[in-house]
Amino acid sequence: MTTATAPSAYPPPIAALLPQARDLADRLGHTPSRNALMKEFKIGAPKATAVLEALTDTDTEAPAEPEPPAARPLHLVPDLEPDTEPAEPPTPVEPLPTAAPVEPEPLPTGAGHPDTTTITITEPEHIPHVSGPRPAGKARKPRSWPVVLLALPAFVAIWSGWVGLGELTGFGVVHPLPGILDSFSLNTAITLPIGVETYAAYALAVWLTGTAPVAARRFARWSAIGSLVFGGLGQVAYHLLTAAGITHAPWWITTAVACLPVAVLGMGAALAHLIQANHE
Repeated sequence: MTTATAPSAYPPPIAALLPQARDLADRLGHTPSRNALMKEFKIGAPKATAVLEALTDTDTEAPAEPEPPAARPLHLVPDLEPDTEPAEPPTPVEPLPTAAPVEPEPLPTGAGHPDTTTITITEPEHIPHVSGPRPAGKARKPRSWPVVLLALPAFVAIWSGWVGLGELTGFGVVHPLPGILDSFSLNTAITLPIGVETYAAYALAVWLTGTAPVAARRFARWSAIGSLVFGGLGQVAYHLLTAAGITHAPWWITTAVACLPVAVLGMGAALAHLIQANHE
């Protein structure tokens, strides 16, 4: 039994406290904390910290030998009784019988005997895949002979109408080569159907094909419509004058018909220049 010593008036030095701290550590089995040192030796926090550092340095310099691990007690394990009934071997699975390949029967020929000719099927060559929709069947080009059949009677009517109107307006037979070939004569009335109707067909083709420049197609559209309307009015004027028994057309009809060749020449030249402007 130890007797507690009365605390002295002056705090003990660190050297005197260090052995007591080691004894405390031995009793506790581990390094005491700072609070434990303050409580045990009635010292302040700075001195307890200094004692703890000195104690830790001492333990580091001379580490205690680790205690050997305690031997684990052995215990007996009862032997397991072997299984008296041996496991049955798995039943072998018999493989399914493979069917023999069936050979195709030879086809009978016309004479009643089997055909023994061997047909060899070869794999097709690699065909490159072309992306995109497959083109439909080639469209059949429409035939143009119905247009010719329709144009023949119209040509006869238009030709006779323009020639007759030309004769009523002063167009007639002339000798274009006087003194050179006096026997050569020409009826100038044929210039009306050739000029007006030919230009109308030419302007329609430029307008409807869509390959000409925009300005050329616009000019061809309006000039073709004007030529067809003017041609229709000429046919109406001829038939009205003929039905009325008039042998000479009025002056305003004569003036309009006389200007037709000049107008056709100007419109044809202008349309040709507009078409060529896209290719320059």
